[in-house]
Amino acid sequence: MDFVIEGAHVVTVTGGEFAGGHVVVEGNRITAVGAGPAPRTGDPAVIDGRGCLLTPGFVNTHNHLYQWVTRGLAVDSTLFEWLTTLYPVWAGIDEHAVHTAASGALAQLALTGCTTASDHHYVFPREGGDVFAAEIRAAQDVGLRFHPCRGSMDLGRRDGGLPPDNVVEDRDAILTASADAVARWHDPSPGSMLQVALAPCSPFSVTGELMRLSAELARELGVHLHTHLAETLDEGQFCHERFGCSPLEYVEGLGWTGDDVWFAHAVHLDDAAVKKIGDTRTGVAHCPSSNARLGAGIARTRSLRDAGARVGLGVDGAASNEAGSLLEEVRHALLFARATGGPTALTVRDALELATMGGAAVLGRTGEIGSIEVGKLADLALWRLDGPAHADVADPVAALVLGAPPPLELLLVNGAPVVERDRVLTADTDALARECAAVHHALLQKA
Repeated sequence: MDFVIEGAHVVTVTGGEFAGGHVVVEGNRITAVGAGPAPRTGDPAVIDGRGCLLTPGFVNTHNHLYQWVTRGLAVDSTLFEWLTTLYPVWAGIDEHAVHTAASGALAQLALTGCTTASDHHYVFPREGGDVFAAEIRAAQDVGLRFHPCRGSMDLGRRDGGLPPDNVVEDRDAILTASADAVARWHDPSPGSMLQVALAPCSPFSVTGELMRLSAELARELGVHLHTHLAETLDEGQFCHERFGCSPLEYVEGLGWTGDDVWFAHAVHLDDAAVKKIGDTRTGVAHCPSSNARLGAGIARTRSLRDAGARVGLGVDGAASNEAGSLLEEVRHALLFARATGGPTALTVRDALELATMGGAAVLGRTGEIGSIEVGKLADLALWRLDGPAHADVADPVAALVLGAPPPLELLLVNGAPVVERDRVLTADTDALARECAAVHHALLQKA
């Protein structure tokens, strides 16, 4: 027995709740969970969880970590205006910029309860070096479980796409790099800290041929697929004008539905599209803050869940969500769902489930993360609720979801502490802040 968390209100997500409960961790696994004090064997380290809420660690299903160093630009723009403003800035990123940005963004995610992070990296400047390896190194430094997606763009402006021609890649080079990324980094073993997916960027920045070939390659290699879809009305218009169909109909024809696929955003879906995503068990990364920041709309979270879709949460890139807080997404997912669907559209526990088991389902990891159960990985968040902002809130889950962000007493990833008392143990956040600011200014000067 390595240690015990005792006295906290334990929310397992799948197996009920225990007021004043316990969780026992041995190595990187949970070995006991239940009500009251933990059974003692030997002399374990005991963490006093009284006054705290213990939840599974949160799972972030969509992000662009490199954008952490390009925050605060084009803040009043539509998606397409925002992209055209920022592409020239992003074209200047390199290994140092990406490692710095990813380290800052991942540290912030850790402070907001995130233990597993997925990232969609699709900008590979010709002179930038190995930017994919740079973000993987950052995740290893910070200590989060990581699902990086090898993104791509091959449809530049000269061919009718949105991105500048100098940030797109050759299709054959993309497929070779994608296969290499999986061979070099993907770890499918139990308890894996690093799993790779393939992720052509979007219908307006990628050719249909690359989408189709990427799907074939991913299934040959046994990895998941990710892309942006149905984020804005502009995208729908683009697909109807160029392909004569909706975004979902377009990608479905290229092999992009199923339990190995997840879409970011999925805001603009009609009833037939919602049913198709549910019937095929396709996943959705719901990004409420980014969608609101860009005025894109509100995803049909309740309808998607009712249809059988796997739905998790994502903070999206920090250039369209400057907070980068996964806890904030839990709150916004609840509020926005109720704003459009009434007070019963999502419960506070539904919102917590989106961030935990929902995210685990999207990434294909429900057997290992997303809930507090014996045998699962020790990815846990201990929130302090006995301060003046939360002490008199009747329901501790409501205090977390609807109240002010509480102090994070402890964050464990794979059984190892990453955050203690609102301080990241694995990174010098003050030094990171200074370096992120320096990279931000350097990128703007280069652009």
